[in-house]
Amino acid sequence: MAEYTSPELLTINAARLLRDGDVVFVGVGLPNLACNLARRTHAPNLVMIYEAGVIGAQPARLPLSIGDPTLVSGALSVCGMYDIFALYLQRGNIDVGFLGGAQIDRFGNINATVIGDYSHPKVRLPGSGGSMEIAAWANRCYIITPHQKRRFPEKVDFRTSAGFLNHRREREAAKLRGAGPQAIVTDIGILEPDENGELILTALHPGRMVEEAKENTGWDLRVSGHLRITEPPSERELKILREELDPQRIYLKGGE
Repeated sequence: MAEYTSPELLTINAARLLRDGDVVFVGVGLPNLACNLARRTHAPNLVMIYEAGVIGAQPARLPLSIGDPTLVSGALSVCGMYDIFALYLQRGNIDVGFLGGAQIDRFGNINATVIGDYSHPKVRLPGSGGSMEIAAWANRCYIITPHQKRRFPEKVDFRTSAGFLNHRREREAAKLRGAGPQAIVTDIGILEPDENGELILTALHPGRMVEEAKENTGWDLRVSGHLRITEPPSERELKILREELDPQRIYLKGGE
């Protein structure tokens, strides 16, 4: 079995969730690597949309931000940020949105605003950006995050982006068209929502244990009756990541 780091594991498993032909709202960092990896492996017809207004990007090198000039060359279209959100996202033309945050709770709600009380926070975070809209309107959302207890409280300190609120039926009652978070990829395994919208453990990565996932989750994490083991990263996937997408290890650094 090839050796790999935690960021590589996260990126590869996120890439595997994407389907050929998906239209994906791409951010920087590991989601960016995941989308470009998927396009070079099993999803050559993936359409990548960047928040700054680039549709159908085909970057020749690793873009360092959503406004990197490499995104424009060869793209299908370049428009304004308003058009991306109003004419694509809110109309239901975005299949996948990648999200992240400091906290993800039992029902997939995300906090990227404050840790602690809002008026007197321990830490003030960057906030929503476009994630609130993506969480509401993308047809499905995926989250990439290390599996740490502080990142998985039973209830977030501040609800920046909606998962299933307090129950799947609450999201439906709120008329949020998107299906919500469909998978949370961590360095221990994968969490997915059950019929009520509660996140449960559905997969473990090779060598990881159920007890690890439970110990690093802030609620009584339930385990699927059909728990599976993910396939380890392949030599080809690692080669593309290391030699084509991030040879300088800008995003893949550390995580040994």
